[in-house]
Amino acid sequence: MNEPPEVESFGPVGEVVAASTTEYLTQCRALYGAPPLGTLVKSEGHDAIYGIVGEVATQSIDPGRRPMAMGRHDETSEAVYKRNPQLTRLLATEFRSVVVGYRANGTLHRYLAPLPPKIHSSVFQCDLDEAIEFSGSLDFVPLLLAAPFGSQDDIISSFLRAASTAHPDPERFLVEAGRDLANLLGGQFQRLNGILTRLTS
Repeated sequence: MNEPPEVESFGPVGEVVAASTTEYLTQCRALYGAPPLGTLVKSEGHDAIYGIVGEVATQSIDPGRRPMAMGRHDETSEAVYKRNPQLTRLLATEFRSVVVGYRANGTLHRYLAPLPPKIHSSVFQCDLDEAIEFSGSLDFVPLLLAAPFGSQDDIISSFLRAASTAHPDPERFLVEAGRDLANLLGGQFQRLNGILTRLTS
């Protein structure tokens, strides 16, 4: 087996296998083919539902069977997969996305959609233009702050770092984002400082 494939922005990265109004779970088409933490993704269709990747996991497709160590005589994971090609059919990579907005009749809304995406909907990684448009306002950040993940601050900082690279002036974008976060977090100075530190590291 070759190295895990890179995620292609122009094609679907996976398919929705569980969904609610606050988050959706996507099974990747390729093993280890998940977008990185903080990536902006969307469900298929003109009325897309936007999410930000908050958790990535690779596990057995059989929930009752845990993968066992198989690399006793191999120096790399690539060698393990090459010697055991069936592993690509026994494992699956999934990622959970926090719902942060949706598009209806061409209008972008940065809050929860009325309904979740349909099961088996294709999921795409958003391109630079969409990242610029979506990050033009941080009205959706409270959804991330309240997300049912143990790493909300890492998700926020990862998204903002990725979004900044799409903007003509990344430094200015991050400075303005920092000001918005300061207003949202109020007196939570330690938490704010932690996020701001992540943005510059």
